[in-house]
Amino acid sequence: MKVRIYYHHTDCGKVVYYGKYLEFLEEARTEYFDERGLLLKELEKQGVYFVVARQEIDYKYPAFYGDILTIKTTVSGISSVKAVFECEITNQDNKVISTAKTILVCVSRELKPQAMPQELREKLSDKGNK
Repeated sequence: MKVRIYYHHTDCGKVVYYGKYLEFLEEARTEYFDERGLLLKELEKQGVYFVVARQEIDYKYPAFYGDILTIKTTVSGISSVKAVFECEITNQDNKVISTAKTILVCVSRELKPQAMPQELREKLSDKGNK
C-alpha cells in the first residue's frame, strides 16, 4: 500500500507524528483483507470481528511532509483465534522508516474471543496466497 504524506500527518517540523503510524497500519491491514476478498463489513454481518490485542512499532527513520511511503504487510502467524500482522514501512528511497507487529484477535459481537472460520484463516495466510 502507498501513502502520500500530507501536512496534516506531520508536526510543526514537518515530520510524521508518531501516532499517525497506527492509522497507516490499520489502513494497510484493511487493504490486506480486501485484497483477499475479505470485506470487514461482510465479516461483521457474520458475527466475525477483530480487535487489536497487541501493537509493537519500531521507529527507524523519520518520514517527512511530501514523502511517499510503501507499507508491506504480511501475516507471520495465524491460529484459531489470532493473526499476527507484520509491516515494513519504507520511503521513496527504500529507506526503512518503521517496522511493526500487530496481533489481531477474532471476537464475537459480545467481544468474546472466538475461533475464526477455517476459510478465513486460509485466506489470511500468506502461504495460501502466493
